[in-house]
Amino acid sequence: MTEPDPTPDAAPEAAPQVSDDLAPLRDKTIVLVGLMGVGKSSVGRRLANVLGLPFRDADNEVEAAAGRSISEIFAELGEPAFRDGERRVIARLLDEPPHVLATGGGAFVNAETRALINEKAVSVWLKADVELLARRVSRKDNRPLVRGKDPVKVLTELAEARYPAYAEAKVHVETGDTPHMVAVEAILTALRQSRA
Repeated sequence: MTEPDPTPDAAPEAAPQVSDDLAPLRDKTIVLVGLMGVGKSSVGRRLANVLGLPFRDADNEVEAAAGRSISEIFAELGEPAFRDGERRVIARLLDEPPHVLATGGGAFVNAETRALINEKAVSVWLKADVELLARRVSRKDNRPLVRGKDPVKVLTELAEARYPAYAEAKVHVETGDTPHMVAVEAILTALRQSRA
């Protein structure tokens, strides 16, 4: 008879168990797109955890590649330089094994990036009411596109410009002012239906 391990905490952490009905959703990268403030990063982390997949944030990856913050990139190099770097970083991430990827609000608007995402991954448009998004983005000062401006006006204009591109995502999920796990469940339901 073997004795129990006296140091169970020393064992390596096991990967989360993924139920059989979720396993088919793990074979492709899932890319979250949508306006700023919709919860792509916070919902994406939870979605990745449920699926047992790594989580990547395109904005963080762009900052790491550039060695500076997004605000600094916008201020020093301008939006076109940021979008070019963002496109290259996303292309690299899409060549990695399946994961959940949160993108910046403008990434999917780029036709080349959008085509690449739709070819190599499952794109999910998270959509929420503009007033709700404005309340969320007003809480932080890390959004160059709304800094010093009326967030409702900016987000309304962005919605008009970007929704046609977002509509090309393979899966559409309406979210609201609910806990993040409600959005995760809505995404999982939509992903299952899209595979049916």
